[in-house]
Amino acid sequence: MSLPEDEERLLPLAQRWPRASKFLLSGWAATVAELATFPLDLTKTRLQMQGEAALARLGDSARESAPYRGMVRTALGIVQEEGFLKLWQGVTPAIYRHIVYSGGRMVTYEHLREVVFGKSEDKHYPLWKSVIGGMMAGVVGQFLANPTDLVKVQMQMEGKRKLEGKPLRFRGVHHAFAKILSEGGIRGLWAGWVPNIQRAALVNMGDLTTYDTVKHYLVLNTPLEDNIMTHGLSSLCSGLVASILGTPADVIKSRIMNQPRDKQGRGLLYKSSTDCLIQAVQGEGFMSLYKGFLPSWLRMVTNLVGLHKATQ
Repeated sequence: MSLPEDEERLLPLAQRWPRASKFLLSGWAATVAELATFPLDLTKTRLQMQGEAALARLGDSARESAPYRGMVRTALGIVQEEGFLKLWQGVTPAIYRHIVYSGGRMVTYEHLREVVFGKSEDKHYPLWKSVIGGMMAGVVGQFLANPTDLVKVQMQMEGKRKLEGKPLRFRGVHHAFAKILSEGGIRGLWAGWVPNIQRAALVNMGDLTTYDTVKHYLVLNTPLEDNIMTHGLSSLCSGLVASILGTPADVIKSRIMNQPRDKQGRGLLYKSSTDCLIQAVQGEGFMSLYKGFLPSWLRMVTNLVGLHKATQ
């Protein structure tokens, strides 16, 4: 039953426009978390590019023969070789990306959970509904955010290009969008979208399903109540599962987005995400698909604690 118009105007904004408020709140939480944890994301991307076997086909001298450096050595190397503030290189498109992706996926997921699927009589959300809802929400949010993700990945690698003596590709965020658009058209902004939405589907499946399942178990079977401790433990477990499922697709996505392209915007290293996967496994081994796993997990857990808490 709807309220009279005069009474509705007296309600707080969060009650008058609940979904818009949830979008803004989740977007704000994601922005704060992005700024705090972005060095982990930059480190993750640099680790994912280390020892990229496909560069050998182009005779690229930048292909690293040194062993895998690890998270701490890579982060320290960025500070020593490029400067402390370079740990936040690419943070602007990352904020754009998180506002669209995190806000959109949580609002979509909540809409599916509350309106489309609905909860059972005991207020528990069945696992199969969480799986479908989480994957659909992730796919929609990530597809919309793909252009910002593309610019973020390429800007994160600009510091490494400078150290290798290569010309920088962009003067800034808006120049990056304009250049990619001029060279590859609208389609160019969605380069790497296939592994990107695959990653999003897997991450959201692992995150949202594990989070809901673990939290429900803890509240019903342990002395813990629905508080920050429960949210933290649930986020720790969901972040681990999401990272295990999503890291291989994340590696493929980052490499496709960062690969050199011809004047028509076509990739010079990989024909498709499947081709990238095959080259990585054959040239570097299966575990190359988990490069950057540790910073990815740490960052995901940190973000999820704030994001889930903000959207309760």
